[in-house]
Amino acid sequence: MEFNEYQEKANRTLYGNEQVLTNCALGLAGEAGQLIYLIKDYTFKGKDLDKEKMIHEMGDVLWYLSQISEWANIPFDEVAKNNIETLNKRYPDGYASNQ
Repeated sequence: MEFNEYQEKANRTLYGNEQVLTNCALGLAGEAGQLIYLIKDYTFKGKDLDKEKMIHEMGDVLWYLSQISEWANIPFDEVAKNNIETLNKRYPDGYASNQ
């Protein structure tokens, strides 16, 4: 699935039209926090890494990112493309631990 296609399909589940940016920003922070807790529990509490929960939480993060992009009238493909360009400039030879 292309990012713009995802953005379009995800947008049908956006509720409301007031305070959308604030709602999405707060939702993004909350969902990122839930993902962080899964990783923290795995790393520091010895819990099993629940990949299904991770997929769910990462999907929620992706949804909020796509809707912030939608609100700003930025194609989601552009966000992904720009990030890859930034990574290529920052790490032209890829990332190595000795850098």
